[in-house]
Amino acid sequence: MEPPQSKYYLTAKKFWKTVVDIEKTADTSELQQQIDFHKRLLNIFQAGSFYYIVFNMYTGDLEIVSEESENLLGYKPEELSLPLFMERIHPDDKPYFLNFEYKVVEFFKSLPYEKVKSYKVQYDIRIKRKDEHYIRILHQAIQIDYDENNFYRTLSLHTDISHIKQEGKPCFSLIGLDNEPSFFNIQLDQAFTKSYDMFTKREREILKCIVEGKMSKTIADELCLSLHTVNTHRKNILAKAEVKTPVDLIAKAIKEGWL
Repeated sequence: MEPPQSKYYLTAKKFWKTVVDIEKTADTSELQQQIDFHKRLLNIFQAGSFYYIVFNMYTGDLEIVSEESENLLGYKPEELSLPLFMERIHPDDKPYFLNFEYKVVEFFKSLPYEKVKSYKVQYDIRIKRKDEHYIRILHQAIQIDYDENNFYRTLSLHTDISHIKQEGKPCFSLIGLDNEPSFFNIQLDQAFTKSYDMFTKREREILKCIVEGKMSKTIADELCLSLHTVNTHRKNILAKAEVKTPVDLIAKAIKEGWL
C-alpha cells in the first residue's frame, strides 16, 4: 500500500523543485543509453547486491526501478516509490538524508553547466527491507537529463554495503570526475571546501580496482601496467590510507567517502 506523502517527503520535494520548473518527457532510447553507460561508471562494488533507479526531479518520484530491487529490498519495481523508500529510512538517518539532499541541490545549482557531468553524489544510509531487517546502502547518483536551466532526471545506484560498514554515522561526499576537485566526508554544518586528495589519479584507478576485488595481475592487464608497478601502487595506497589489508582499505574508503 502506498504511504501518504509525509511532511518529511514534501520537504525534500521542495528542495528538488528549486532546480526544475517544467516537466520534460523522456527520450526513451537516449535515456536507456545513459543508463547503460552510467551503470558501468557507478557500479564500483561488483560483489555487492545493487539496483538502480531513475529519479524524476519534477514529479519527485521514481520513473524506473530495476528488477534487482526485489533481491535487495524485498520490493518489486512496481511496489517501490520514493515516498515508500523515504519512510523506510532508519529514523536516526532521516535527518541526514534530508540534509544531504539539500546540500546536493545547493551544490549543483552553483555549478557551471559544463561541470555538471563531472560530479557524482555519494552517501550511505540505513534502509528497512520489506522483511523489517535493516541494511546499509551506498547511494551513488549522477545527473543524466538536464539543460542550462533545469535538472530533470538523476540515475542512482543503491549497493548493499552492510558487510563493509556495520556502524557509524552516514557519510556524504561529492566526487569530482575528469580531474575536478572532490569534497569528501562533508559535515552537515560545513560549507563546501575542496578536500585534499591523498591519492594520485593512477592510485585512485587502482583503488577502484581493489574495491572491485580484482587481483594485481588483472589490474595490470586492464591498466596496461607492469605487475611490479601495480604492486608498488598497492603498497603506497595502503601506506597512505594507514591500513594493512585490502579489507581494511575498503572499509576505510567507504567510511571516509573516498570512492
